[in-house]
Amino acid sequence: MKIIVVVGLVAVIASLFSALFYLYRDRGQGTRMVRALALRVALSATLVGFLVLSYRMGWIAPAGLR
Repeated sequence: MKIIVVVGLVAVIASLFSALFYLYRDRGQGTRMVRALALRVALSATLVGFLVLSYRMGWIAPAGLR
């Protein structure tokens, strides 16, 4: 489960940096930056949904502070 979450977070960060790259490369004229940011939002929402589903199914449990 940890691997899936880490891979999801890495994908979100990679999409964010690709949007930054397209921002500098296209000088704000292209739509590739917008697509990369839309992909980042979709990946983030999917990751949150997966975490909620995993919690509801009992695959993960809250650890809390001890």
